[in-house]
Amino acid sequence: MPIDVRPATDFDDVRTMLGPKRADANVCWCLSYRLPSKENVALQGPARGKKVAALMKNGPIGVLAYDGDEVVGWAAVAPRAETAFARSRTIPHLDDAEVWAVWCIRVRPGHRGRGIAHALLEGAVDFARAQGAPAIEGYPVDNAGKAVDQTMAYVGTRALFEKAGFTKAADTASVINGFPRLLMRLELR
Repeated sequence: MPIDVRPATDFDDVRTMLGPKRADANVCWCLSYRLPSKENVALQGPARGKKVAALMKNGPIGVLAYDGDEVVGWAAVAPRAETAFARSRTIPHLDDAEVWAVWCIRVRPGHRGRGIAHALLEGAVDFARAQGAPAIEGYPVDNAGKAVDQTMAYVGTRALFEKAGFTKAADTASVINGFPRLLMRLELR
């Protein structure tokens, strides 16, 4: 069955992909780059999920991948201006175009190695395009084919983004898991 990627409108499916196993646990919920640092740090435990639910009332905050009825993947995508990347000291700001950013790609264990990350990135691009984005950026690691620790692989790899048509737009001062991150961009118009 092919993987279906669609806007993240179902909170339960977002919780499956991003939420903790224990309700009181502190997990990212993909808020670290979406919120100002002080607000992100102040949100603890269940408040993080409540913040995601509140954000979703304004529309999808990413895309989800489905294998049949089962949610198997997530990608965060939003206008760059609404993310920490708009204020980053380590990721350069190329211009004032109203570009979108994709910064987190997650595939559930047991479903990896089936091309779902590729489908998620394509779905994020399609979603940004449908919202009128002139371009979309990603900030993957340049791992030169070396293994990336699964806890840090959420940013994607240069190869993943290149296969989706992105090109390197700039080096960054950001490093994850010992690998430099790149700013990669895809023009949509």
